[in-house]
Amino acid sequence: MQALKNPSYLQSSATFLLFFASWGIWWSFFQIWLTNEEQGLGFSGTQVGTLYSINSIGTLVVMLFYGTTQDRLGLKKNLAVLASVIMALTGPFMIWVYQPLLESNFLLGAVLGSVVLSFGFLAAAGLLEAISERYSRVYNFEYGQARMWGSIGYALVALAAGFLFTINPHINFWLGSFFGLLCLLIQVFWKNEPVPANTIAVNVADATPGIREMVGLLKLKSLWAVIGFVFLSWTFYTVFDQQMFPEFYTNLFETQEQGQRIYGVLNSVQVFVEALMMGIVPLIMRRFGVKTTLMMGIGVMLVRILGCALFTDPVVISFVKMLHAPEVALCILPVFRYFTLHFNPALSATLYMVGFQIASQIGNVILSPVLGSVRDSLGYQPTFFIVAGVVAVAFIYGLFILKNDDEQVDGDPFVRQPKRARVAA
Repeated sequence: MQALKNPSYLQSSATFLLFFASWGIWWSFFQIWLTNEEQGLGFSGTQVGTLYSINSIGTLVVMLFYGTTQDRLGLKKNLAVLASVIMALTGPFMIWVYQPLLESNFLLGAVLGSVVLSFGFLAAAGLLEAISERYSRVYNFEYGQARMWGSIGYALVALAAGFLFTINPHINFWLGSFFGLLCLLIQVFWKNEPVPANTIAVNVADATPGIREMVGLLKLKSLWAVIGFVFLSWTFYTVFDQQMFPEFYTNLFETQEQGQRIYGVLNSVQVFVEALMMGIVPLIMRRFGVKTTLMMGIGVMLVRILGCALFTDPVVISFVKMLHAPEVALCILPVFRYFTLHFNPALSATLYMVGFQIASQIGNVILSPVLGSVRDSLGYQPTFFIVAGVVAVAFIYGLFILKNDDEQVDGDPFVRQPKRARVAA
């Protein structure tokens, strides 16, 4: 309740809520729109993989631009305004520019789309998170409490997205513009509060790394060990979850329209549970440790992929889909804590960006067209078995290569909570 009296917290929360609403209303069905022959573009797996690969390249470039530019801007919202303008233009761009170009000149449409979508959404997510994290330190509020509203926004629109998509996908795009316009109004008219007089340092540019800092970290062998782990696990899983699962799931029902509606509802419930798990996983880390928690996440990831490879019953697959909620929290949070534990904590944001975010994007560039082609040749479930096999290798790799919590602690030490002593009856 105290946070509700903080204008900067309210501004960050509203920004997250509207940004993820603008994104989630169409992004949750983006892969289905690309592959659906009746209501979408009817692209093959190879074409979809190529599109995602080009998007990843665009995201990587824009991410570097956003990061280094925001360093110089500090607390200014110029880039947030730019991203919001593009969000507000989602409907016109997707309907009148992106779709016609993809159908007439696929490569040109894919390249232009990667630039626009990266500036408006794919790279803007990290930008807005970095800005909000800086605000939280200057204006004294909990960043996690503000970021939670982003998950709520995505979950709320995902609940309606499936029903609207079956009517007309263009409705989803226009609603994306509507929420983007609201986000733009907040960036323009909701001015920053004056910096508190007792703030020790207003220089918060250290939250986002520069290019030299990123390149210099690539000399660390221990960082490459983490990058290899991320590539074999999270990158393969991302391609599976974003490029393949949505259409695989909706095709399990009697009609695709029914599957799309149920997928939207299921996606919404999953995001709500995912937000809940973000609060539970830190307690799990305290009890079992960072590495053990991370390996739990990879284990859940493996079960999720294998479940889709083995079963075709929509009820079973729906339960398997819900494993995504704990899996995301069990992977993301321990990875960040791993960096602060075994590396210099002052560079934790840089290490996370290089070792996880950028490594994932580069992996998507490489894997998206390859796995898309494999899916065209073998089908969904054989491809899922291949992905599951790679993730199993990542699990074994992690057991032997990743450092234990008490091994080479170069950053902030991690202390587990002691197990409560059993009291005899």
